Amino acid sequence: MARLAQYAPDTRDQTVKVTALIMAGKRSGVLDPLAANAGVAQKCVVPVRGVPMVERVVREVAGCDRIGEIRIVAHEPDEIEQLPTVAKLIAEGRLVMRPGAFNLVDSVFSGADDAQFPIMITTADNCLVTSDGYAEFIDKALAAEAGAAAALARKEDVRAADPEGQKKFYEFRDGGYSNCNTYWMGSREALSAAEIMRNGGQFVKFPKRIAQAFGIMNLIRFYFGWGTKEKIFEQVSKRFGFKMCPIVMSNGEFAIDVDNQRTFDVTERLLAKKEGAAA
Repeated sequence: MARLAQYAPDTRDQTVKVTALIMAGKRSGVLDPLAANAGVAQKCVVPVRGVPMVERVVREVAGCDRIGEIRIVAHEPDEIEQLPTVAKLIAEGRLVMRPGAFNLVDSVFSGADDAQFPIMITTADNCLVTSDGYAEFIDKALAAEAGAAAALARKEDVRAADPEGQKKFYEFRDGGYSNCNTYWMGSREALSAAEIMRNGGQFVKFPKRIAQAFGIMNLIRFYFGWGTKEKIFEQVSKRFGFKMCPIVMSNGEFAIDVDNQRTFDVTERLLAKKEGAAA
């Protein structure tokens, strides 16, 4: 069972409302296998336990009282706009659709155009992140006064949630961590951090991309585990010129997104357990 560390909500002034970007794009000319199996045009509307993925994410994002405007960045908005929660929030004026671009980085820029900062970025396949999880991330990013931040989960927490799953982790001196596909941009200037993903991210699978994004010395530090995650982020901050922070989340499930049939099955199993307990 995943270790659910107790997170005490931030009780300080919460008048700052965060803009949420939900990335719901698709690869040009490629039909995702999960979408093909479900008979839909794009992965983000594939039902997980009967509810389209992006609908689940929108419900949790909308349920977080730290979040104001919601923006969905998509290449094919028609399917998404018809979903019940999405349609309701559009009618209320809280949610808008933004066009996806050719790649992830330019899609982020499209979503952030004219947006109010700070911005939280998440993905439409993050079906296990809850409203409380988003609040935790936002509170910790604000408390850290982060210019930019990334949500991470501890290796032991991820493996507790999915023992047969992820094999590779970001290894630092203070332990292994997995990316939760949730990010923070504290100001428009911090959008330059999105360029890190220009070559596709997935740094655990493709370490050379670290050198391209962060510089050769940070690749060496990362490869040999020289330093804690805070130290590595501090070095990266110097490269970009603003404070970048690792935000450690309390739940390993937040690092599990729906990438393929295996993670789809894991997500359905974990949701069934949660929803059964709630019932």
